Amino acid sequence: MRKAQWPQALYSALVVFCLYTCLFSFRKAFNVAAFDGYTLWGLDYKIILVITQVFGYMASKFYGIRFIAELGRMGRGRLILLLTGIAWFSWLVFALLPAPYNFWCLLFNGFPLGMLWGIVFSYIEGRRMTDLISAALAVSFIFGSGVSKSVALYTMNSWSVSEYWMPFVTGAVFFLPLLLFIYLVEKIPAPTEDDIAHRTVRLPMPVDARRNLLREYGPGLFLLVIIYMLVTILREVRDSFMADMWREAGESFDSSVFAQTETIISLVMLIVIASMVTVRNNFRAFSITHLIMFAGFVLSLAITVAYKQGLVDTWWWMLSIGLGLYMVYIPFNSILFERFIAAFGIAGNVGFLIYLADAFGYLGSVGVLLSKTVFRLELSWLNFYTTLVMITGAIGVVATLISLVYFKRKSR
Repeated sequence: MRKAQWPQALYSALVVFCLYTCLFSFRKAFNVAAFDGYTLWGLDYKIILVITQVFGYMASKFYGIRFIAELGRMGRGRLILLLTGIAWFSWLVFALLPAPYNFWCLLFNGFPLGMLWGIVFSYIEGRRMTDLISAALAVSFIFGSGVSKSVALYTMNSWSVSEYWMPFVTGAVFFLPLLLFIYLVEKIPAPTEDDIAHRTVRLPMPVDARRNLLREYGPGLFLLVIIYMLVTILREVRDSFMADMWREAGESFDSSVFAQTETIISLVMLIVIASMVTVRNNFRAFSITHLIMFAGFVLSLAITVAYKQGLVDTWWWMLSIGLGLYMVYIPFNSILFERFIAAFGIAGNVGFLIYLADAFGYLGSVGVLLSKTVFRLELSWLNFYTTLVMITGAIGVVATLISLVYFKRKSR
């Protein structure tokens, strides 16, 4: 690996990390608020908000299966700015309209934001250093979520911003840095000939190419979609109701706790995923990634059993459960499909595969949130989540092992 690649890779990693951290503030900040006092159709107002945004995000992922797969390379910076601007404007309308009848604004927040990962990833895929760069991009999910919540809570506690204006104000804090990093991401050079030789050329995927890929690797991709659906459900519930679970646990917490736990997880995952750049063989890296995911499910199960028995406190459980689920979630958004395409010599792009997985992942999230709400399960979010971890974690362990065996046989 050439030393000259490192400065460019580190520059790219820093830029996409900062860019996506800014983008996350337009999506996740509102989750820190309780939004008490309102119901709609007999349902809790905050649950309506979460489901509406996730539904918009899910619809975006289904649309993105085609849109991102066929995405060109021109005008991406302007597209990022346009989509973020629509999402930010939706928070302004949300603040101006009376609750609870402003819930629909989150549909127009979630849909444009759901396109952004695929656009940003298209700047960095297909490189020998993609593992390192994508690690930085992927952990920005974790770091950005924690920082946006801490900033949001700070605006309410220190600036006396209401719950309804808080999402728009939080977006305003990150808007100027967002403009800077959109400019900088446009300066990332295209993959070199050496990159293409090692990771295959990355091309838009028309419908025939997508069908051929699914026909050839359908069973294995089906298993990966199931795994991603499970971990997306866990992540979405944790991310949306983390503050509520802290309150239900009866332990004190302040605005810094979200940044603390998510920063630690971000650093650990950055080291784990970035270290994969040292694994030159693409199929070996693909297999190791499966083992990382398997370990993540095992960690989630073990720490939840310990928490239910009172052996660890909420802070350690929240940290460990987050690390476990991100050991599964982050590889999907960084190296898993990147190495899959390179290992099997597929002329396509990562965007199609991750949007395929994302679409069904968020469909599962909507289904779980609706199930708890519509069927009025008499469980607190804390008890509901621990039960969810035990069920999905056990399924995830088995599905990950079967997926690894399938692709090993396919590689022969």
